[in-house]
Formats: sequence, C-alpha cells, structure tokens
Amino acid sequence: MEISTFILLGVLVVISGYGVMIYNNLVRLKHNVSQAWSNIDVLLKQRHDELPKLVETCKQYMGYEQETLEKVMQARSRVADARAAGDVAALGPAETQLRMGLGNLFAVAEDYPELKASESFQHLQTRISGLENQIADRREYYNESVNNNNVRIEQFPDVIIANMFKFGPRDLLEFSDEEKRDVDVKALFT
Repeated sequence: MEISTFILLGVLVVISGYGVMIYNNLVRLKHNVSQAWSNIDVLLKQRHDELPKLVETCKQYMGYEQETLEKVMQARSRVADARAAGDVAALGPAETQLRMGLGNLFAVAEDYPELKASESFQHLQTRISGLENQIADRREYYNESVNNNNVRIEQFPDVIIANMFKFGPRDLLEFSDEEKRDVDVKALFT
C-alpha cells in the first residue's frame, strides 16, 4: 500500500472518531435534559399530592373562601395535565396560575387566626413553600441543560451529526412576567 492510502485511512479514522465523540456528547446532553425534567417532575408530583391536604385543612376554617380554594385545585389540575403530557410549554402558564393561587390562599389565610395556628396548616405551608423553592432551583438546572442542548445542536460541526440523528431542540420552562413580580398583598384584599 502506498503512503497516501495510509494517510487517507488515518484521516478517515480521525474524522470518524471525532463524529463518534460529537454523537456521544449530544446523547449526554439529551439525557441531561431528560434527567433535569425528571427532577422537576418528582417535585411537581410531591406538591400535587400535598395540595389536596392543604385545601382540606383550609376548608375546615375558611368556609367563605370557596372560590380561592377552587382556583388552587383547578390550577393543580392544569399542572398535572401538562406534567402528564410532558408539555413544557403548557406547564409554564399552569405553574403561574398555581403559584398565584397559592399566594392568594396563603394571603387570605392571614384573616383566619385559627387556621394560621393550625399545626397541620403550618406544616403544609412549610412543605409546599419548600417544594416551590426546590422546583425553582430545578427549573434553573433544567433550563441550563436545555440551553446547552439547543446551542450544541446548532453549532458547526455538531449540527451535521444532530441533523443526521434527529437530535432536536427542547423547550425552556418559562413562567410569565406576572409570576416573576412580587405579589401586591394589598391588591389581594380589595
């Protein structure tokens, strides 16, 4: 064999090896996004399971606040539907509604000293608030993973491998500007 054949084979091996490395990195990014979503999903499920307990506890004290409780449960249902479908785009608005509903519920609870003093209510409020903070942390990690994936599949030469093996972009988990603002507690009571 000639030297040019060895050089050509060497170049093909290097290019193939580089292609395999790119493919493996894209697979890793895809699985990081899936793992990040699973982490959020676990927390959403935990919170989903706690909300009926909170509503039942509140019902015992807040007989006239039925609308507030119903809004929380409707929002809970929308989050569950989006979560079950894996619909990240629908989850953001549903989460916004649920968080606003919970904010209203906790604000209205201020008018019920017996409810606020209830050990069950305090425990559930603490538990749900803790889950909210964990969801926010995991959302940040998820969005970072999605961003890394989306950038990588658009970069050259990765875009070639990504298109060949149908690696696609993923949706960020975004909440509305409304949710990012501080709650105006005075407006809740007018």
